[in-house]
Amino acid sequence: MKKNIGNALALYPTPLVVVGAMVDGRPNWLLAGHVGIIGHDHVMVSLAVAHYTNKGVRESKKLSINIVDEGLLSRADRSGCVSGSKEDKSALFDYVVDDAGVPMISQAPVTMVCSVEDIYETKGFESFICTIDATYAEERVLNEAGKIDYRVLKPVLFEMPTYEYLRTGDVIGKCMSFGKDAE
Repeated sequence: MKKNIGNALALYPTPLVVVGAMVDGRPNWLLAGHVGIIGHDHVMVSLAVAHYTNKGVRESKKLSINIVDEGLLSRADRSGCVSGSKEDKSALFDYVVDDAGVPMISQAPVTMVCSVEDIYETKGFESFICTIDATYAEERVLNEAGKIDYRVLKPVLFEMPTYEYLRTGDVIGKCMSFGKDAE
């Protein structure tokens, strides 16, 4: 029998990302654990209202989503430990700025540049509904077909409520292959 554990969010783990945005003329970076897919070309980035990064996202209507691998983990974790309102985090990562003025972490194996279409507010959070404008990936993480190979990328996963980082696991099979033989 299942036990009711309240309204616990049970969709974790999720890939760990660092959100980048220009705030007051310089890049700011923020570790984000609430990022979700809402369509083939749309994502939602949900940030606590108090975050300094929100100001830049609201003003520019642009942000980057930088996927974290183990090589980036210590600096990514640092980006979540301090507020950009108290410490300049612009030098935390090497970065480039795209044509639309969005900062992207150079060392991130995959970065999505997004435009904010809408902001959905819930108690204590601003959820930025975004269109993916472009996705940049290091060639080393792409397969022969030019698609991201997550076995090579190996994104760090974030698990909540334990606040732990996990390694990605093994492939267990292809989607829609198990059900063919099931009755």
